[in-house]
Amino acid sequence: MKFGAYEDIVQITKKWTGERLPDGRPKVSDDLLRRLRNITLEEAWGPLWTEGYHYQFEGEFRTTHKDTVLIGRAVTGVMVPKRPDLDSILIEYGEKEEGRRGTMNQWVIDQLIEDDVVVIDLFDKIYQGTFVGGNLSTAIHARTKRGGAVIWGGVRDLEQIIKIRDGHQTYYRGVDPTGIGDVTLVNLNGPCRIGKAICLPGDVVLGTVSGVLFIPPHLAEKCAVGAEKAHLRDMFAFGRLAEKVYTTAQVDTYWTSAMMEDFISWCDADPRAESYRHLNWDDELAEARDREKSGPQPAQIRL
Repeated sequence: MKFGAYEDIVQITKKWTGERLPDGRPKVSDDLLRRLRNITLEEAWGPLWTEGYHYQFEGEFRTTHKDTVLIGRAVTGVMVPKRPDLDSILIEYGEKEEGRRGTMNQWVIDQLIEDDVVVIDLFDKIYQGTFVGGNLSTAIHARTKRGGAVIWGGVRDLEQIIKIRDGHQTYYRGVDPTGIGDVTLVNLNGPCRIGKAICLPGDVVLGTVSGVLFIPPHLAEKCAVGAEKAHLRDMFAFGRLAEKVYTTAQVDTYWTSAMMEDFISWCDADPRAESYRHLNWDDELAEARDREKSGPQPAQIRL
């Protein structure tokens, strides 16, 4: 059993065809991370749901910084209750064969680079399940710059973690003064279950006030475009609703070609849409026209 083997990471992320990080994880571009930082979780979730990815969100967390959005590339770890024979074998292997030092939670943090997010399945353990405290959270912040942690388990030294600013964010399940104990790391940069969700190494982690979404790397571009389009449509629709130009029934169903033309004209003229003018709406306009040619359609709610 190897920890974070390059070939294993490539095997489980085959759908990614772009650049990879030195450890084998997919490297979603910095530009995509920036774009995803500016949209809501629901806007990013929609394209994943339509693609059949129904287990990418978990919302049952506490957070250390209420108004901070977390975005980054996942480094995953799975811990299980300690079994002495397995624990000693894996510690010996990690130290002698891979040159790892310190405790097993430190092994994971030593992997981190800029824009990473550590994602840990600690089987919802709080007592002696505190994956990080003040020191290790400071180390995470120093290594990742804008990253943080998602821990399906506990933290300690919460007062110290809260004082870490400059974009740091930690999602966790509970707090306890005990240190981490009676657990064994069995997986580093492999599949990781976080509550109802599954995360793979290199997934884009998007954390907001709503919870955490794990975006598969090969869908990140589609997710960003879909999210940006949803965000811009909402911006337009909210304005038109306030002006009483359209009804809620009109904006919540598929738009007519006249509405799409109104929207496209607004995109070209409104200063708020300037940073979204790379988006193309030809397909949406063509679909609206095709629906009208087909005659009256039953109302359908858009995701």
